[in-house]
Amino acid sequence: MGESVGQDPATDDPYRAGFDDAAIGLVVLSVDAAAIDAANLVLHDLLGWPPGSLAGRATADLLAEDGPEGLDDGIQGWRRADGTVIDVRVRRSGRTLVVEAADADAAAHSEANREALATAGLGEWRWDRATGLLTLSRRAARILGRQPGRSVPWDELKSGLSDPELARLRATVSEACRAGESYHFDTPVTVAGRTVILRVRGQAVPGRDGAAPHGSGAGPARDALETWSGMVGVVQDITTRVEARDEILSRDQRLRVATTIAKLGIFEWHMLEDQAIWENEHMYEIFGHAPEDGTIGKNEFLSDILHPDDRARVRHAISKALREDGILQIGGRIRRKSDGAWRTIDMAGRFERDAPERLPRRLIGVVADVTDRRIAEERQSLLIRELHHRVKNTLATVQAIVGSTARTASSIESFYEAFVGRIKSLAHTHAVLTEDTWQTASLTNLLLSELKPYAEVTPDGGAEGRISLDGPAIDLPSEIAVPIGMAIHELTTNAAKYGALSNRTGRVAVTWTLEPGGPAGILLFHWRETGGPPVQPPSRQGFGSRLLQRVLITQVQAEVETDYDPEGFSLTMRAPIPPRNDSLNPLA
Repeated sequence: MGESVGQDPATDDPYRAGFDDAAIGLVVLSVDAAAIDAANLVLHDLLGWPPGSLAGRATADLLAEDGPEGLDDGIQGWRRADGTVIDVRVRRSGRTLVVEAADADAAAHSEANREALATAGLGEWRWDRATGLLTLSRRAARILGRQPGRSVPWDELKSGLSDPELARLRATVSEACRAGESYHFDTPVTVAGRTVILRVRGQAVPGRDGAAPHGSGAGPARDALETWSGMVGVVQDITTRVEARDEILSRDQRLRVATTIAKLGIFEWHMLEDQAIWENEHMYEIFGHAPEDGTIGKNEFLSDILHPDDRARVRHAISKALREDGILQIGGRIRRKSDGAWRTIDMAGRFERDAPERLPRRLIGVVADVTDRRIAEERQSLLIRELHHRVKNTLATVQAIVGSTARTASSIESFYEAFVGRIKSLAHTHAVLTEDTWQTASLTNLLLSELKPYAEVTPDGGAEGRISLDGPAIDLPSEIAVPIGMAIHELTTNAAKYGALSNRTGRVAVTWTLEPGGPAGILLFHWRETGGPPVQPPSRQGFGSRLLQRVLITQVQAEVETDYDPEGFSLTMRAPIPPRNDSLNPLA
């Protein structure tokens, strides 16, 4: 068969026609890549050569620099027919080159963006509304646990989301699409059997001429995408970051709970600005500030808040900690703003530097109000000294009891009876003291404990029969309660052996009053016996007489007068009552 008349030769080779009519520059190299075998019209136009003039030319004539690198993939400089150099993007497959004009700056920016995305751990994604498929970059695919290079249906990907979370994300995306804005959200997703936290950022992509293409795609916010062709964005795995953040928040919460329980104030002091930041409410409580009062800097603290006697020591401690780069530990008294009271504080902190050789920029520390603790420590020390004093006096009293009782006893039995009675009286007085919070003893109770066996005595001071008590309620501090209790015991014992209580008709009347004078008044105490055997002055001084003289006069600083009237013995005592020591009150 012969050739048809008028047939276009180009149509004989459809591949050749496609080569010439391609919308991108194409080049076919010789086997050794030293010459151009063929080039299409787009490449001629790009390089400014007449159609058909590039075939047979050496490839070196087109390259801006000598060497084969100009034929490699990437942005290369090629020479136009007029000698100018332009940037082209080259993609090579064997002897065939695909060449297109390239903006070197845009290419560099694109490369930088890819590097930045990789450095930040971001993966790129694109969702096509028409197909409902997500195209993932390699990093995005790895983050989502998918194989690189394969598109993923949205319906398949969303299976890793819970229904409530999916509804929340749809609402977020829909709202952003309606406003034409970008969106972002963090969400937990199940990937390869484990839950990860993803941070997703996206932006809807408008369709051609603002109209959405037709299709049945199923997207995350279909109702808000009527004029959008799809979405593009980035995804990032922030699981480790969220866990670290949650751990920091947990540690911060534990720290705040600990400082709250310990009643510690937390602060930062910025040195250059002399500004303080108070981190919790205990700082305001310690300094008596309301939040609207603000905080205080170093100058105000040292000049107005700190006690004048403590300022020099605190300044020295701050200077030393700065020089030695150590922990600052100071204590002092501050005037609380709310009530003007002086409070004792302990402060500890450490200076922080931006660099080892630079001056510190801030001090981070804690403050504790230790006023109550210091008072308790001082009170404990006072109580220990008081205990030592009482034990010493008690042992001295016991020693005196032993010696005097032995000298006046006529037999072992009489010694035992007198000694045990006096020790019991001493123990009873101490028991009365320890039952009282303030370490005091009621004078009425001391009298009742000794005289009650001899008559029925009513608590209000009334008496039936042989005993009469009359006087106001007086609490004796421990310093005088013990010796007065011993004196009452001796008076009662002597009355029972030799005086008014030694027969059936004798009576004992005790009266007392509190007269003004001294720090807490003067006790006027009167003991009067009647109706007993005739009284005779003692031929020698027994234990009772020595106790009345030594104990009452020496320990109580009392004035004692005794009268051995034949009608009945009497004793008058005037004793100053010492003031109460508030430091000995455990409830203070």
